Amino acid sequence: MTAVVTRPVFRTALPGTEQIRAALGTVQDPELDEPITDLGFVRSLEVAPGRSGVVVTVHLRLPTSFCSPNFAYLMASDSKDAIVGLPGVEAVLVELDDHHDSDLINAGLAADAGYRGTFGHEAEDSLDELRRTFREKAHTAAMERCLTELLRADPDLLEANVGRVRLADLPAGRTKAALLRRRGALGLALDPDATVLVNAAGQPYPPEAVPMALRRARSTRISIDGNAHFCRGLLRTRYDGAGADQSTRPEGAAPSDQHTLLPITVKENQ
Repeated sequence: MTAVVTRPVFRTALPGTEQIRAALGTVQDPELDEPITDLGFVRSLEVAPGRSGVVVTVHLRLPTSFCSPNFAYLMASDSKDAIVGLPGVEAVLVELDDHHDSDLINAGLAADAGYRGTFGHEAEDSLDELRRTFREKAHTAAMERCLTELLRADPDLLEANVGRVRLADLPAGRTKAALLRRRGALGLALDPDATVLVNAAGQPYPPEAVPMALRRARSTRISIDGNAHFCRGLLRTRYDGAGADQSTRPEGAAPSDQHTLLPITVKENQ
């Protein structure tokens, strides 16, 4: 009689809720430049066993029903992509709730129709173009945060001279790390001698253009920070208990300390 030996089958551990949520944490609101998990946009997350892995169902929510459809689609599509790429995921369903284009967006995601396939003639820009636009804005804001912190820390540094600041001149910390990530996403130089204040193509500004470039960057950053604060409040108003799902740790600067980055007061000529 021949003995039958059953050998154990070793499999990679299947992802659970924490791993799925961590993947969703890599998805940014394109306009607010914060993770959708920190903003409280993940309404629910379910991980269930499937035949060959796990089946993930995610419901997203936004502060208003009329948030820009292209932003909404971008976040929903990026959420699906972030989860699909995890080992052990068999199927993913991402649905956007309570948006005026929910049915259209959800149908497009389910069919993997893509952005243009979902919106047809209304899709004026490609997703790559949208991402590039908002990555440039995020970089501008991160750049301004670093330079404003440096100006506050060094009373002898003048606005007119920040065009000479190099990456090596920035102190290590959260704001510098965020800037380096933003530069990397745009393919900009990361070597220590690289100039901090640059345009979207990575070109430094001539000395006479530096003050205006910094002020424009400050305007972009204030707009992003202000919109983020406003949207967080709208979400809490729209959904009871949403505040518990909102983190106070944005990537570059926490909401609790964003007041330290308000614009430097510039005295007008009398």
